[in-house]
Amino acid sequence: MSITVFVIGYYAALLAASCLAAYFNKRSIFMLLFSLTLLSFVLGIVGGVAALRFVAGAAGLLALAGMISFGFREFLIAIASDEMAKELRTAPLTAAFGMFVVFTYAVMGIFAPLIAPHGEAQVIASAFAPADENMLLGADQLGRDIFSRIIYGTRNSVGLALVATMGAFTIGALAGLLAATKGGWFDQFLGRVADVIMSIPSLIFALLMLSIFGPKISVIIIAVAIIYAPRVFRLTRAVAGNVVVMDYIEAAKLRGEGTWYLIRREILPNSTAPLVAEFGLEFCFVFLLVAGLSFLGLGIQPPTADWGSMVRENATLISFGDITPLIPAAAIALLTVGVNFVVDWMLWRSSGLKES
Repeated sequence: MSITVFVIGYYAALLAASCLAAYFNKRSIFMLLFSLTLLSFVLGIVGGVAALRFVAGAAGLLALAGMISFGFREFLIAIASDEMAKELRTAPLTAAFGMFVVFTYAVMGIFAPLIAPHGEAQVIASAFAPADENMLLGADQLGRDIFSRIIYGTRNSVGLALVATMGAFTIGALAGLLAATKGGWFDQFLGRVADVIMSIPSLIFALLMLSIFGPKISVIIIAVAIIYAPRVFRLTRAVAGNVVVMDYIEAAKLRGEGTWYLIRREILPNSTAPLVAEFGLEFCFVFLLVAGLSFLGLGIQPPTADWGSMVRENATLISFGDITPLIPAAAIALLTVGVNFVVDWMLWRSSGLKES
C-alpha cells in the first residue's frame, strides 16, 4: 500500500507542478518538470519503485540546492554595495551555488577547531568503529573520528592548494607582465622556458621532485608553483600583450614612466578580470594535483588530516559496502565544481557577453 501511495503521489506532484508552470506561462520550468515526468515514467517501467525513489531523491537534492543558491544570492545582494548588487543580480544560480560552497568551505577551514568535535589525530575508538553519538561518520583505520578529520582536512587540503596557487600565480603573472612590457629577447627567453616546463607531465615532475627532496610542505608548494606558473605566464602574456599596444601606454612611456609604473598603474588594472578567473581555474588544477599526490602518499603526511590520504587510508571499507571513503572524495569534487561555477560566471562577465 505504501508503495502505491508513493508512486501515485510522486506522479501527481509532478503533473500538478507541470500544469501550474504551464498555466502561469513558465515555459522553461514546465519543460523541466514535464521532462522529469517522462523520464520518471520510463525509469519506473525499467527499474521499478527503486528507480523512482532515486529520481525523486536526486530531484529533491537539486531543488534544495536551487533554493539554497537563490537564498544565498539574495543575501549577498542585500549586503553588497549598489554596484556589486547589480552584478550579483546577473549571476546564475550555478554561480550562487558555487559561492555558497566556497563560503561553506572557508568557514569550515577557518573555524575547524571549533566545529570538529575531536582532534584530527585523536584516537577515540577502535579501528573502523561504526558511527554512533560521538562519531558521526565512524572511525578510520586507527580509531580517529572521520568527521573531525574531514573538517580539519578542509583547512589542510584547501589551504595548501591555495598557497601553492598563489605561488604559481605570483611567479607566472609577474613573468608575463614583464615579458609583455619589455618584449624582445627577454620575452622570447621566458617563453621558451615556459614551453620547456609545460612539456614535462605535471604529475611526473611533482613525483620526481618529491622523491628527490622528500614529501615536505615547502617542496610541494615549490613544485606546484613551478608546474603551473607557465600556464599563468602564457595567459598573462597574451592579455598584457593586447594592453601594451594601447595609446595610453605609449603616452605613459613618452612621459618617461618606468616599467613598474606601467605594470602597476596601466597594464595590471586593465587585465584583472581574466586573471582573476584564471586564478580560480588554476586553483582547481592545483587542488586536484595536491589531492592526487596525497592519495599516492607523497602529499601531506600523517597524522595531518588530508582528503586525498583519507581516501587511500579508508579504501578498505569500500569492500564491505561502506561509502565513507567516498565522502572526502565527494568533498574534493564538490569544491572543484563549485569553483568552476564561479569561474564560468566571471569569464562570462569579463568576455563582454552581458545582457543589455
